[in-house]
Amino acid sequence: MRTLPLLALLAAAPAAAQDQPSPERLKADVEKLVSFGTRHTLSSATDPVRGIGAARKWAADELNRIGAACKCIEVANIARTFTGPRAPNGVEVVNVLGFQAGADPKRVVIVQGHIDSRVTDVMNFTADAPGANDDASGVALVIEAARILSKEKHKATIIYAALSGEEQGLMGGTLLAETAKERGWTVVAVLNNDIVGNTMGQNGVRVADRVRVFSEGIRASETLEEQIKRRGDGGEDDGPSRALAKAIDKVADGMREKDRDALDAFIVRRPDRFGRGGDHEPFLRLGYPAVRFSVGAENYDQQHQDLRTENDRVYGDTVDKMDFPYLAKVTALNVATLRRLANAPDAPSGVVLDGAVSTDIKVKWNPVPGAKGYRVYWRRNDTQDWSDVRGVAGRTETVLKDVVVDDHFVGVSAVAEDGSESIVTFGTRPPR
Repeated sequence: MRTLPLLALLAAAPAAAQDQPSPERLKADVEKLVSFGTRHTLSSATDPVRGIGAARKWAADELNRIGAACKCIEVANIARTFTGPRAPNGVEVVNVLGFQAGADPKRVVIVQGHIDSRVTDVMNFTADAPGANDDASGVALVIEAARILSKEKHKATIIYAALSGEEQGLMGGTLLAETAKERGWTVVAVLNNDIVGNTMGQNGVRVADRVRVFSEGIRASETLEEQIKRRGDGGEDDGPSRALAKAIDKVADGMREKDRDALDAFIVRRPDRFGRGGDHEPFLRLGYPAVRFSVGAENYDQQHQDLRTENDRVYGDTVDKMDFPYLAKVTALNVATLRRLANAPDAPSGVVLDGAVSTDIKVKWNPVPGAKGYRVYWRRNDTQDWSDVRGVAGRTETVLKDVVVDDHFVGVSAVAEDGSESIVTFGTRPPR
């Protein structure tokens, strides 16, 4: 059963013709980043042609050039000195940020990749470390997204971020996440793109039809008391980051309906790859919705490797191993997700359910500024994806008749006038 009253109000408006990501531009940007020799975080910050400093200047120049064309992007660096096992003498970590201000400058959507690279020895900052896929691909995606989205106006601010220090301990992600908290930003979503440009896996199998999207279930930021409540509500699969991943999946499905060659979003119910991490994790620790995009099939000979050939086996993260039409598709999915979330209202807060010892569920939530309506979703609680939806306008409550709360999960999203939709907020018991 799917009920959709007020469909005209809540349906997405037809999209105008929009620019598509260019494989050629993405390749040119990756090649330029590789041309700096190494982008190791401990490499030279001042050499004009080699090292991370030259790479960061180039990224800032690109964002400035895009910003000059649209008069809409302000470029700024944030920096902090970090010390740790992989930076024992301390290193200044610098993030290059492009701010495309929206109508609400405090609400931000972040798309990011890390600009630093490495070889086998994480402390080797002198050897060539091309880092084509890890992670020039992510930085090129960020810049291409800026080229496209800078031609449009959005309600939330979009931050285009090239982060440093990922390989030395998620330093750039930590710096940006803590900056967001210090400045009081409302972080709608963080899309972290790390290793997003190859389709040939380690075992020789090509995977070109999907991109993995990693998200946490139980929130890293939750207290024990909050975790116990979530356990009682059954919301292990519906925290904000998992809801963000499901929203990306919905965007991908919509793209595939129009273009059968568009990518499927493979939603991985884990914060990152097994035993590994990325720059979205510092955001998770602070409670922000964040996910990681990564290729459908990794080739480990092309990650964190000295450039060499041994027994006819070629090692190294080089441009020739990449698939730029595939990277363009990953970029397109990021752009479509950013466009939706940057134009949507905030996700509803205070979504509470009343239905114990009843055959109906009463759903209430707090009004959301800028929302022209809401969507109430539900599903049987032996499934992962929402199966039913009802449009609601003019009020912040509804009753789901003959839907038993013991057997169903419920969530609510907010919808803008143009149909842009927030992520879904999971419904819980009212506070005691």
